[in-house]
Amino acid sequence: MKRQPTSYPRDRVKILLLENLAESAVEEFESHGYTSIKRLSNALAEDELIKAIKGVHILGIRSKTQITDAVLAAADKLLAVGCFCIGTNQVDLEAATKKGVAVFNAPYSNTRSVAELVIGLFVMLIRRIPDKNLAAHQGTWLKDAAGSFELRGKKLGIIGYGNIGSQVSVLAEAMGMDVHYYDIETKLPHGNATQSKSLKDLLKQSDIVTLHVPSDETTRYMINPETLKGMKRGAILVNYSRGDVVDLDALKKRLDKGNLSGAAIDVYPEEPKKKGDDFDCGLKGLSNVILTPHIGGSTQEAQTSIGVDAASKLIKYLEFGTTTGSHSIPQVSLPPQAGTHRILHIHENIPGVLSDINTELSEEGINIVGQYLSTNPEVGYVILDIDSDLSKKAFEILKKIPGTIKIRMVY
Repeated sequence: MKRQPTSYPRDRVKILLLENLAESAVEEFESHGYTSIKRLSNALAEDELIKAIKGVHILGIRSKTQITDAVLAAADKLLAVGCFCIGTNQVDLEAATKKGVAVFNAPYSNTRSVAELVIGLFVMLIRRIPDKNLAAHQGTWLKDAAGSFELRGKKLGIIGYGNIGSQVSVLAEAMGMDVHYYDIETKLPHGNATQSKSLKDLLKQSDIVTLHVPSDETTRYMINPETLKGMKRGAILVNYSRGDVVDLDALKKRLDKGNLSGAAIDVYPEEPKKKGDDFDCGLKGLSNVILTPHIGGSTQEAQTSIGVDAASKLIKYLEFGTTTGSHSIPQVSLPPQAGTHRILHIHENIPGVLSDINTELSEEGINIVGQYLSTNPEVGYVILDIDSDLSKKAFEILKKIPGTIKIRMVY
């Protein structure tokens, strides 16, 4: 099938990819004709990125690069940012929205990788493998069943029953665990899992507690001195979600006192900037604690999937204006119409803009073949399919509509 031509040549679309993104992302762009790709292995500091982003249309990052208001202000041609990871915390979404920059991520691509590792941690901790591993490395034969248990029959408490939490639920039940979960929303259970009415109820009955929540006002330090006191004695805590949902100092005190039998932590309130940097954490040196360097989703399979997922969303936005999955621009998807040219119009969410668009075009005798509008509190986003012969005239009219933030002819 012949590829739809775009108004702006694909080989002139400048793409900047940071933080050693997977080769699959580059391959996805190249397979669609995008060849002006610059790929860096590291993140860039704000001052470096302000210089590098000049003339860039598409920016791809992971979790280390910070997209601030100042960076967005310097981005003279930026259309979209792709976060090749689960979250978008590293992007100033409010500033991106005001600038009309679409922000995408890949929230589901590493679900299996995280879930598998979490299950593995359950086994390692409940069997006290870290202690035995350390003793063996030190030359001591610690063959002992004391304090070692099977997962089968143990109660698992999952905090956050989204994509990862529910996948952990399925795998844990296959291991014979009694699965319970707590979420701020009512969620249908997978298998025989049971939703707990409160966090307190979940904590007091669970042999193992695992967190799979985002970072926001409702989750920040939700595991604190008070909630830790409510955990079952001898329980295990696993946090492979966000670094600010667990008070690590309070956790250390509970571990030191023997109230908890183990923990596994992958994310921290402050993390080193790059591989090889010094790392400090109050839990270092505790033999019943597994510390990993934010690698919950770091598998080759996950990185490949993330590369394809995020890149494909950026390509659909470039070629069709599709914003499904965007965190800044309202989500719109309109199928292509034959014999038309497509124009994208991002504007301030003020009364009368759509009316102005339709009135101005109608007065000039311009027929709208297809149209779709969606808004969020800050901006509105319209996709318009216009008769091909009149599209240039329509484009000039739309540029002058009051409240216009960004306008683009797609094809």
